[in-house]
Amino acid sequence: MSIRVRHETSYHYEQPVRRSVQTLRISPPNNARQTVIHWNLDLPAPARAWTDGFGNLCHTLVLDQPHDSILICAQGVVDVRSGDLGEAIGPMPLEVFMRPTALTLMDPAILEFASPMAHTIRTRPFMGLHDLMLALIDRIPYASGHTKVGDTAAQAFATGRGVCQDHTHVFLACARSLGLAARYVSGYILSNDQGHVASHAWAEVWIGERWVGFDVSNSRSAGSEHIRLAQGMDYADTCPVRGVRTGGGTESMHSYAQVESQLSSQQ
Repeated sequence: MSIRVRHETSYHYEQPVRRSVQTLRISPPNNARQTVIHWNLDLPAPARAWTDGFGNLCHTLVLDQPHDSILICAQGVVDVRSGDLGEAIGPMPLEVFMRPTALTLMDPAILEFASPMAHTIRTRPFMGLHDLMLALIDRIPYASGHTKVGDTAAQAFATGRGVCQDHTHVFLACARSLGLAARYVSGYILSNDQGHVASHAWAEVWIGERWVGFDVSNSRSAGSEHIRLAQGMDYADTCPVRGVRTGGGTESMHSYAQVESQLSSQQ
């Protein structure tokens, strides 16, 4: 399936920013599941491309002149395969993805929630993790505005409402506590619910010599309607746009993504 994406992120400041540096992870890779047909970054200045330790394609955008706004636009077409062809382990050993992080620490409440499914997850991991995914979305229904970007898995679980980032962090906490290699994935999804696509996230777990995707927010496997941008231990490793600045005062940020099938866009 060919999917067309246009993703805009804009920043506005109440005072001029003297200097800003942005790290961008908004360029999808080519891999066993997807092929980039074309992709373009429209930026206010040239950016330096580099690859991080997880194999993600990154760009560093430096603005040295005073500015009161930044507009970052990524757009292109990606062909996503319907079959699960598997994927290489990647540059990081699996053991790295078994470690908890500050955002994915297990706490007593999450442990109590996951314990009834632990035996099935250990003996029949795909079935057990599928059950975990369904139980988790029932325990934490999708709802925006209840959590913040820096909330941990424990905080989101206690809140009882959350978005894809929260669902993925809790899922990773459960999987890693049971000795499974699990990683955070950021990207896009082709969906009728446009509220899920601006910065979507899901989890992948190493099962049967391949990475298997679990999209908790949509209660489904990650497949041919998912475009990968970046992967890592948690949100902090995969954040699409992250930066620092000097000056500017209060900041307002808006992000919007339009995701549609290439076929429908041509009709």
